[in-house]
Amino acid sequence: MQTHTIIPMPVQIAPGVGAYTINAATAVGYDAGTPALAAVAEYLADLLRPATGYPLPVAAATEETAANQVLFTRAGADPALGDEGYELTITPAGVVIRASQPAGHFYAVQTLRQLLPAAVEARTVQPGPWLLPAGAIRDWPRYAWRGAMLDVARHFFGVAAVQRYIDLLALYKINRLHLHLTNDQGWRIAIKSWPRLAAVGGATAVGGAPGGYYTQADYAAIVAYAAARHIVIVPEIDMPGHTNAALAAYAELNCDGVARAPYTGVEVGFSSLCVEKEITYRFVDDVLRELAALTPGPYLHIGGDETQATSAADYRRFVVQVLDLVARHGKRAVGWDEIAHAPMRPGVLLQQWNLTDTAMENLRAAAEAGAQIILSPAPKTYLDMKYDLATPLGLMWAGLLTVEDAYTWEPDAVIPGLDPGAIIGVEAPLWTETLLTGADIEYMAFPRLPGVAEIGWSPAAGRTWAAYRPRLAGQQPRWDVLGVNYYRAPELERAG
Repeated sequence: MQTHTIIPMPVQIAPGVGAYTINAATAVGYDAGTPALAAVAEYLADLLRPATGYPLPVAAATEETAANQVLFTRAGADPALGDEGYELTITPAGVVIRASQPAGHFYAVQTLRQLLPAAVEARTVQPGPWLLPAGAIRDWPRYAWRGAMLDVARHFFGVAAVQRYIDLLALYKINRLHLHLTNDQGWRIAIKSWPRLAAVGGATAVGGAPGGYYTQADYAAIVAYAAARHIVIVPEIDMPGHTNAALAAYAELNCDGVARAPYTGVEVGFSSLCVEKEITYRFVDDVLRELAALTPGPYLHIGGDETQATSAADYRRFVVQVLDLVARHGKRAVGWDEIAHAPMRPGVLLQQWNLTDTAMENLRAAAEAGAQIILSPAPKTYLDMKYDLATPLGLMWAGLLTVEDAYTWEPDAVIPGLDPGAIIGVEAPLWTETLLTGADIEYMAFPRLPGVAEIGWSPAAGRTWAAYRPRLAGQQPRWDVLGVNYYRAPELERAG
């Protein structure tokens, strides 16, 4: 079985003999009475129809009742592979995908499409042939949280741009999209109980670029689109700092009762909600209540980073109260690692980005209190860092981030002394101070994001840069067909 271009690399691969050819008579089957499996089957057929030109009918089927098919089934699935694991078996007669849950079937599709020629991604009929090498794959993820973050606050990106990013994330088995919805420069989600947040706070962006915001219907469309690709949306309302857009919209959120001027610069650490006022907590409660109702996923991200304008005591008091509000609305709180300055509790997720001794100490203590850790070490995962000094986009405060750097790190080594069992996963943030378009997003994310995706999915044993680099280079034809605006990094040149 040729797997030389698959990312993330599957856990177990057993090559077979021969190949299966998708042809005009191929059908896509699924277990009768399983609408969720039917949806995955339709997703695969929709992917394949444009390039192949084949009808690929989708219908209930079994291994015994149909030949020449790709079959999605729960029959015989190994529960040890978990909710996201799968078994993919390819013979010259057909394809069988076994998984306990639809997520596993969906991730098998991403492996299957990468076994096919890159031309399968085209939206017009291509010549083929559409060969799938025979063999068997058993695969499951290392971590439950395999995330990407997109900052839509510094610059606003519409629904279509976010959905495009979701499609690219899905290809690499990313299962969390963290949307950074608010910052000093813009408030990007409509809150009906506080309408000026969007109307005023959403009108600005870095450098005076056009603002914008998601209506609640827009946000619901993003959530649904992601869910169909087994990606959970994690919305972030950053607070008590990074709040100038809210402070400009509502004067009463400021301690002096004076609305702040809109901000379009890139400085951090200067703004703060008035944590002494009761109205601040009514505001936070209202925002979290509406956002929780719009978000079927279990998480609300409360930010908490870069709060230099808030005293340490006020910050701790604020975090404790906001954690209570998140729980009241039936969600699990996620926050940047700074929230570990406040007393932690079981179930809270801390997103590490700092590498200071204080951050390491606080994270270890939080883990001992039952918190879980998402790893986003800035020098390794911040996709807005420049590739090199000549990169036209991005920043450099965390250093340059090469494609190799984004891949060659081990999660267990990030926080010395941390129980590896406290790590729930990894996430690659993409901040957008310098990014204006969806093409800019793709340029900074690719080719680095697939490396973080593989770290989140594939086992550490056997994962090497030497083995990964040619597989990454092999992704270029697929990106070309998909129209991805990726950075032509020197690491993409095939070794040898």
